[in-house]
Amino acid sequence: MALFQCEFSSEVLSRSVSMNVILPQPSFKNGATGNKKYPTLFLLHGFSDNHTAYLRTTSIERYAADKGLAIVMPGLDNSYYTDMAHGGRYWTFLTEELPAAARSFFPLSEKREDNFVAGHSMGGFGALKWALNFPDRFAAVASMSGVTDMVYHLANVRKEPGDKKRSLELVFGEADVSKTENDLIYKLERLNESSSEKPMLYQSCGTEDFLYEHNLRFHRICKEAGLDYTYDFGPGDHTWEYWDDKIQDILKWLPIR
Repeated sequence: MALFQCEFSSEVLSRSVSMNVILPQPSFKNGATGNKKYPTLFLLHGFSDNHTAYLRTTSIERYAADKGLAIVMPGLDNSYYTDMAHGGRYWTFLTEELPAAARSFFPLSEKREDNFVAGHSMGGFGALKWALNFPDRFAAVASMSGVTDMVYHLANVRKEPGDKKRSLELVFGEADVSKTENDLIYKLERLNESSSEKPMLYQSCGTEDFLYEHNLRFHRICKEAGLDYTYDFGPGDHTWEYWDDKIQDILKWLPIR
């Protein structure tokens, strides 16, 4: 595997941004030309993390070594992968500028069947949001301990003062996110009613996680929807020990051609 640490300028955010990219390394001995375009996993970090999180806290590079898979790990701050009420247009950056930039820099496939997205916590929300709003772009989406019910989450956080409330106010302001692109349960229900292509979906959450109830509500809707749906609810908390284990399961689960 080859690791690239990439800094580039974002026109959408009007700032320098960072991403780490892992690429399969062609075999020189076997005469590989390096012209292959790779299946790609966009791997999204959680709140308080950045583009280095998976490299520092899991063995993602080693786990992906025999998969023939590129992994793109962008840094999007504490944005909840949203065009913020008081901040940058991170949703626009994620869904429009980032894929275009990554594919211009690296040999990444643009085909739907070769593209996947996953993340944990805030990144689980971002991954599901991206795939449920644009199901034509991804063959599979995975959430680990994701914020899967933002309507419920905001209602609870807004009741209590503190840093979490202030952070979410920067992202969402006082807006009601129900029946918007940020309402994952609503988007899942709409996707189930549509005739469009539906990505495979993987959901995991530890039973000791503070987001467990979120995930159970999303889980109930997933079971009723016409999706290729895999779930894993077992012992575990909101920790890197848990996510390091589950990212291995996700890499095995992905439908890499």
